[in-house]
Amino acid sequence: MVNAEFFDALEQLEKEKGIPVDYMLDRVGQALITAYKRDNDGMTDNVYVEPDRDKKTIHMFVRKTVVKAEDLYEPYEEITLEEAAEYKNNPMVGDIIDIDIPTKSFGRIAAQTAKQVIIQGIREAERGMVISEFESKEHEILNGVVARIDPRSGTAYLDVVSGGEKSEAVLAASEQVRGEVLTEGQRLKVYLIEVRRGTRGPQVVVSRTHPGLVKRLFELEVPEIHSGIVEVKSIAREAGNRTKIAVVSHDENVDPIGACVGTRGARVANITGELNGEKIDIIKWNEDMAQFVSAALAPADVINATMQADNKSCRVIVPDDQLSLAIGKEGQNARLAAKLTGCKIDIAPESQGE
Repeated sequence: MVNAEFFDALEQLEKEKGIPVDYMLDRVGQALITAYKRDNDGMTDNVYVEPDRDKKTIHMFVRKTVVKAEDLYEPYEEITLEEAAEYKNNPMVGDIIDIDIPTKSFGRIAAQTAKQVIIQGIREAERGMVISEFESKEHEILNGVVARIDPRSGTAYLDVVSGGEKSEAVLAASEQVRGEVLTEGQRLKVYLIEVRRGTRGPQVVVSRTHPGLVKRLFELEVPEIHSGIVEVKSIAREAGNRTKIAVVSHDENVDPIGACVGTRGARVANITGELNGEKIDIIKWNEDMAQFVSAALAPADVINATMQADNKSCRVIVPDDQLSLAIGKEGQNARLAAKLTGCKIDIAPESQGE
């Protein structure tokens, strides 16, 4: 089969979609073999295809073993001495003969089979490239556009692009911020949780509530975090309401909180804006757990903090008039501080300190 246009088309496919020519030639070979076997019921695995990219040709052969006429039992795998003489001079019993198969003799059904295998090969290659690209972006931020919203489940489907690959991302109702109203055509940043391999192609699962979204937003907005000078040690988040983030500086000349807040609060304001007004408390991480817990309870002031014997719980004394501030509305401030520090916190007013 000589077809320069066919090879040119494969090369064009490689340029446009990144699908290697050799991969597609392998798929074409499989398609031709499938088509041939469909027309020759009983044919085994002694059929193979040899593409030649330089000459832009594809040849298909059936490999048979030379036997005596009276010993012929497998006509699809064996050939008699008399028949072998048509393909080789002075054939001997036991010789291997490669017989060229004219691909033009394929029937219409066989041609359709070959076409379907080729199309499937292209789809699988594209699907593999999409999966590979988005798997490399797991736990990163993606920019998406809301394409549609399921009115029954509330699930939003977003069009996302990464590295030139397009896919549909699924933002489940449980991964959406409570009170955040999404509309078709809206642009927003999402956090890529995972890529699932499904029968209908890859499914990109994203979130707006994951604490990792806040961390990645700080990395985008704060150069010191991106460069590693300032490190995010932990994050506690109740999406839509409040986030506490603990940071530490590896350069004594850089204030970690100041770097995150930015000039006149510009940096943290940009992040708060992206999160639709979610409040963010930036805490300075401390190796001393008692001091870290004290800082984590901000904006409340702490008079005294004492770690208990188990080293997993902390007793905190606050002024009487700041007890409710330390606990927070419905216990949110204390709950986030406990998540941030990984420590159980027992808060008591100064009047009951003893």
